[in-house]
Amino acid sequence: MQYSELFCQSNFSFLEGASHPEELVKQAHFLRYSALAITDECSLAGVVRAHTLIKNTELNLKLIVGSVLHFESLKVVLLCPNKLAYSELCRVISNARRRASKGEYQLEKWDLLSLKHCFILWLPTGNKVDEEWGKLLTRHHPTRTWICVQRELSNHEKRYTQHCEMLSEQLDFPVCAVGAVLMHVAKRKPLQDVLRAIKANQSVEKSKAELLVNCERAMRAKDKIAKLYKPQWLVETNKIAQLCDFNLDELRYQYPSELVPKGQSAMGYLRELVEQGTKRRFAKGVPKDIALTIEKELDLIEELDYPYFFLTIYDIVMFAKAQGILYQGRGSAANSVVCYCLEITAVDPRQVAVLFERFISRERNEPPDIDVDFEHQRREEVIQYIYQKYGRKRAALAATVITYRFKSAVRDVGKALGISESQLTYFIKNVNRRDRGLNWQAQIVELGLEPDSLKGAQFIELVNEIMGFPRHLSQHVGGFVISAGPLHDLVPVENASMPERTVIQWDKDDLESLSLLKVDVLALGMLSAIRKTFELVKKHTKQCLSIAKLTRLQDDPKVYEMIQKADTVGVFQIESRAQMSMLPRLKPRCYYDLVVQIAIVRPGPIQGDMVHPYLKRRSGEERISYPSEAVQAVLERTLGVPIFQEQVIKLAMVAAGFTGGEADQLRRAMASWKKNGELMQFKDKLLTGMTERGYEHQFSERIFEQICGFGEYGFPESHSASFAVLAYASSWLKYYYPAMFYTSLLNSLPMGFYSASQLLQDAKRHLVTILPVCVNQSSYDHTVCQFEGRWAIQLGLRIIKGLNQTMATLIVDERPKQGFTSVQSLCELGVDKGTLERLASANALKQFSDNRYQARWQLMNQEATLPLFSDLPQLQTSHIQMPSAFEDLLEDHTSTGVSLSKHPITLLDEQGKLSAFTRMNALCQKQHKSLVTVIGIVTGKQSPGTAAGVTFFTLEDDTGNINVVVWAGTARAQKQAYLGAKLLEVKGIVEKEGEVIHVIAGRLIDHSQLLQGFESKSRNFH
Repeated sequence: MQYSELFCQSNFSFLEGASHPEELVKQAHFLRYSALAITDECSLAGVVRAHTLIKNTELNLKLIVGSVLHFESLKVVLLCPNKLAYSELCRVISNARRRASKGEYQLEKWDLLSLKHCFILWLPTGNKVDEEWGKLLTRHHPTRTWICVQRELSNHEKRYTQHCEMLSEQLDFPVCAVGAVLMHVAKRKPLQDVLRAIKANQSVEKSKAELLVNCERAMRAKDKIAKLYKPQWLVETNKIAQLCDFNLDELRYQYPSELVPKGQSAMGYLRELVEQGTKRRFAKGVPKDIALTIEKELDLIEELDYPYFFLTIYDIVMFAKAQGILYQGRGSAANSVVCYCLEITAVDPRQVAVLFERFISRERNEPPDIDVDFEHQRREEVIQYIYQKYGRKRAALAATVITYRFKSAVRDVGKALGISESQLTYFIKNVNRRDRGLNWQAQIVELGLEPDSLKGAQFIELVNEIMGFPRHLSQHVGGFVISAGPLHDLVPVENASMPERTVIQWDKDDLESLSLLKVDVLALGMLSAIRKTFELVKKHTKQCLSIAKLTRLQDDPKVYEMIQKADTVGVFQIESRAQMSMLPRLKPRCYYDLVVQIAIVRPGPIQGDMVHPYLKRRSGEERISYPSEAVQAVLERTLGVPIFQEQVIKLAMVAAGFTGGEADQLRRAMASWKKNGELMQFKDKLLTGMTERGYEHQFSERIFEQICGFGEYGFPESHSASFAVLAYASSWLKYYYPAMFYTSLLNSLPMGFYSASQLLQDAKRHLVTILPVCVNQSSYDHTVCQFEGRWAIQLGLRIIKGLNQTMATLIVDERPKQGFTSVQSLCELGVDKGTLERLASANALKQFSDNRYQARWQLMNQEATLPLFSDLPQLQTSHIQMPSAFEDLLEDHTSTGVSLSKHPITLLDEQGKLSAFTRMNALCQKQHKSLVTVIGIVTGKQSPGTAAGVTFFTLEDDTGNINVVVWAGTARAQKQAYLGAKLLEVKGIVEKEGEVIHVIAGRLIDHSQLLQGFESKSRNFH
């Protein structure tokens, strides 16, 4: 018997379907169904996952595209027999979604009447209202409508079935059979119950009336289906499936064409732009090898018909350039001389080996992966330019599927099972997810969950099941889809939560699966900071700088000397503690060293055990050897150790005989293997291919282990090359113009790895004077000024928490030349009481109040300014007690997050509240492996994706930052201090390797009570 399931909802029918699309496909194939329709509610978000699985695994299962829709009391499933029907369905879904707020939809009768190509499967209600809908469907869609019968084995099913048969006779609509599937196996029923309870925002117990009565909406075996449905219904069902021939592979992307001047071809225009660019980029003439590469790239662009792709990106970056918005292309753009000439990237091809295979691949037959980063504070201008140029019908952002992770899963499942919110919060706060030796389930049991109870067992099982389930669609960080015609011909479009934003229903992986163009318009904070630094340098020194100019100056030894000392707080990419600990070991001396540095401090190289071999070979401690010339050609630039994703892919081709297409499949598997384990299917082919080509088994196994280490974490050289440009540019600016660089960083927050307080601490260590926020000296932004013959940073009013920008701007714009002389003069300007209180708390009124307490008193005494009291003498405030140094510190951090007075560690030490300890600047005097005690404010915790389960703590004392290594066992034994301490004392062992110093933690002591009232935030687990 043949059977085709025509009504099946995946978990992309959010909080309704209880199985992934891939699970449904696999189960349908296992049950030997002939076809499966994925019909999520007013959505095509899940169907691509099903399509991709069927295509990649070559399953003998037809996939039908469709969607279930509700309009008043009408419920229909629309199926796509052909491309016209598919475009029609996309249009209907888009219209319905665009009329409603994010996550909702609103159908109109016109949507239903306008259907000309879709098949309509009608699910009657069983009530009298069906007669009216039947008349409408008969009048408008007499030949493309079927009545669906689903068998749920419920109490009133016999009467409902008879009702459907009666409608069929009256309206002459054939009957077909559907399962209305919500889960691939019956054991997902508890999860389906929980999903419905979450959707209703109440417990399962209170949702009983809304729950499924049994498990019959799971996929059923064909012999059971044959017993439930009449043979003629099943015949009709299979007939519908046979008539549905549309396949998602039929979708063809068309590039926008209006970018080409009239009378010119796209390729001719692109060649013209590249030629103009060569004159700007290579003022002394194009080197012969570069010219050959340009021609090679252009020929392949023409062969694969990608000129519109490059012209689209060129148009966007030229808009940014015209508006003074700093940008930088990365991805495969960093490997392209064409992109360099088009000014899409500032990566000079003379400084990096051009990996042309990564730029464009004939085998992949897809556009190159080009991301463009723009200033994070001005990217919205670029986004709105794209919307204005192409219109809402032709441009939208890709979606990102937000899935259940540990915290959201625990909270939602727990609430559905009736566990109190306070207990769930306790679980979430006290489970250490970085402890790989003790899973979260065991930790929750330790925290009081009873695993042997029914509720406890269900909780653990359901949290495990729901993790990874999609919760909702969000907008991608910047992946734009732009089309020649209406975008809804290709994919449904819906509203984003942000105003003036629309998103398509597919995420970036789905777009890649269908080879649809995505232009990545991304945001990068460092670009904002660099552009602002350039402006400050020009304003104060008249020197004009650009990223391209800095790269043309070639490598500056003084800048690299600073980098080698790990003096990189605030610079791009190489500012984390892990990067800082590597810099003195790797000792970058040139641009390509930075490319390696950025990529090597990643979980991929670490898990693949590539870091130590590379460092040993670089220092001459280990001999460099290659098993063949082919492998040498791939690995020579990284001393025989695969560091980059491209090298791993190329190794599969030269050492194991992979074709370009197979290597690309390997790349995709690497990107997601932690999720689905697909990488293992390549193991035999890799090992066999290497063995056949004469490579030793040990070498082959090591290569595969390294590939597994790269799984999901491998960093492409193309991205690293682009990031290295910004790392060098920011380092150069920090070295030569520190005051301007720090000022720009502060004006670009939030961004980067460090808080304003940490940046200012580092600026002071570089002898930059910091002037406090002042109502008479500060602008809204932080500024650079001369102080005692040197550049200094004048803190701006923006640093005051909660200060209204409009009011702050008013104060600056209306400030008298001689400055304000009293609180009264500010009141006369119209400054409200809340703003005055914030200024007083930040000590910004110090010029006419001795201290912040006196300023507050003056504010409280403003009634004296009223006419009735104008003749009374002013109250004296000399009796008000001055705040102590610690009170000043607390006030500073509460009001601004920074303090220019003594560091908390200094104050606590002076008060005798700390036991004997070693400061950061004295650790270098300690012997290797000696015992030590350090104390500092916790400013960061990092847990790299390594098997060791180590956490790196950053502690800040009054002389700098201390790197503390906390092993999993230490964290587990002292979980409270590990998770919650703000002020931490660590007793441990000093480890020194060259200039790198760590403290290996033994005992963790939480001293947070000493900083009661002190506001500090650490950057945890990034």
